[in-house]
Amino acid sequence: MPSPRPSLRHEKLCLAPVAGVDEAGRGPLAGPVVAAAVILPAKGVPRGIDDSKKLSHAERARLHDRLRDCAVIGIGVVEAPEIDVLNIYWATMKAMTLAVEALGCAPGHVLVDGNRLPKWGHSATAIVSGDAISLSIAAASIIAKHTRDTIMLAHAEAHPHYGWHSNKGYGAPEHLRALAEHGPTPLHRRSFAPVAAAFSKIESLVPHTIA
Repeated sequence: MPSPRPSLRHEKLCLAPVAGVDEAGRGPLAGPVVAAAVILPAKGVPRGIDDSKKLSHAERARLHDRLRDCAVIGIGVVEAPEIDVLNIYWATMKAMTLAVEALGCAPGHVLVDGNRLPKWGHSATAIVSGDAISLSIAAASIIAKHTRDTIMLAHAEAHPHYGWHSNKGYGAPEHLRALAEHGPTPLHRRSFAPVAAAFSKIESLVPHTIA
């Protein structure tokens, strides 16, 4: 029996306009964390919107373009150096805040995927597994995932050793092997354990000057 698709059940209980918010990129070793905020149109919502993890790359790309044409969208990006300063949790909260601010209008309510909310002044609800339940959050998951994937594909051209064309910065075997062989790039998150270990290895190979 197929699992039910996301619906507007939660949105209908909230003050309009309702923005769904989700992020992509909490777990990778390299690249930014990206959040998206999406206010769906009252009519003409594209068919097929679902949790981005359940969709193929082609389906995400198609729905991304359709949503760009009909929805109000905000994007928030926090790069690796700031992730290392804030830690990934607070970097994600900042990306979500930036995404809502980028909408260009004040939402009546915000639905956020997960169990925590950013520290902001918006009326908001956190929904665990919201991308599988709320249509607005599912739409945000598609925008966030496709946007981050596009960023990592561009970076893959400049850093071909790490397999970012396929792993998008996650700790896949190819990525870990390249990290050990070639060392980290400026796009790597130094605070993440495999990257920190690679930096330590490099530092151990640098001759120390004796005063």
